[in-house]
Order: sequence, then C-alpha cells, then structure tokens
Amino acid sequence: MTTTETGTTTSATAAISTEWDRRSIALWLEFPDLPEEEFRVRHEKLIGELPEGHPVLLFERGALQDSTGHSDLAVPLYQQALAAGLDGERRRRVVIQMSSSLRNMGRPAEGVALLRAERERGSDHLDDAISATLALCLVDTGHEREAVAEAVAALAPHLPRYQRSMANYARLLMEPEEE
Repeated sequence: MTTTETGTTTSATAAISTEWDRRSIALWLEFPDLPEEEFRVRHEKLIGELPEGHPVLLFERGALQDSTGHSDLAVPLYQQALAAGLDGERRRRVVIQMSSSLRNMGRPAEGVALLRAERERGSDHLDDAISATLALCLVDTGHEREAVAEAVAALAPHLPRYQRSMANYARLLMEPEEE
C-alpha cells in the first residue's frame, strides 16, 4: 500500500493506468502470432515504463518466462511480485500461474497448497482456472479421483443440462470408497 499526496491509501498495483493495461492486454493478444524475440523486445519496452521492482513488472516478467517455457525462471519472479505487494486480479493470476509452473517443475504439492489457500480467499471469475490448475496438480500428486471431482464440479455449472447430477457425482467421487 502507498499513500498519495491527498493522504489516500492505494494499492501498489492500482497505480497502473487503464491505458497501460489496455496496451499490455493488446500485446499479450499478439503473443501467439509474434516471433518470440519480437514479443520479448516489445514486452520489455512496455514493462520498462514501470519502476524497477514494481509488482506488476515482476508479474509480467514472470508471465513472459512462463509463457516461453521457463517455469524455473518464472517462479522466483512470481514470488517477488507477491512479496512486493501484487494485489487484486493479478495476485490471483500469479497464484494460478505459479502453481502451474511448480507443477511443471515437479513440485505439484506446493501448487495444491497455494491453490487451496487461494480458494479460501474468495471467489471470482478465475475460480474455474483455479479448479482446472488444481485438478492438474492433484493428478500429479496421485489424487486422481479428487482431480476428476474437481474438474467435474467446475464444469457442472456450465452445462446446459445435468448440472445437479454432475455436481452430485463430483461430490460422490470425494467420499471414501467402500471396501
């Protein structure tokens, strides 16, 4: 948190302008179609507008490493972004992305712990991304039934029919098996 000249307290990431966000979103939309090096140059130029050590800059650098197959380089940047005060939707996104990276690095149990803690913080439009990533992490920790239950429970509300029965099946998968 920072205090402005008027004495109002704002979050570190709230200071990012809507215009900067718009340009960042536009650049990320181009990512699949650009050569990696061109994207890196344009991305670094954009985030270079932020002060060094800014939580959004750290998040963006981590996202770039993650998106180009360098989970091992992304995780420390994500951790730094959280430590620097990343908040709001970006904080939630960094938890999802870091959990996925940890899974890719063979550390899925850490991802499970992060995602479960994140789920306790509240609910928003990223809930399904948390569930999908949690399901993947659970598979890699040997909890396949729980992973399927997680995925089915996340999918159920989106179905045109059978929502109630699918939610029930997901719940039943979590009950101990009778022997």
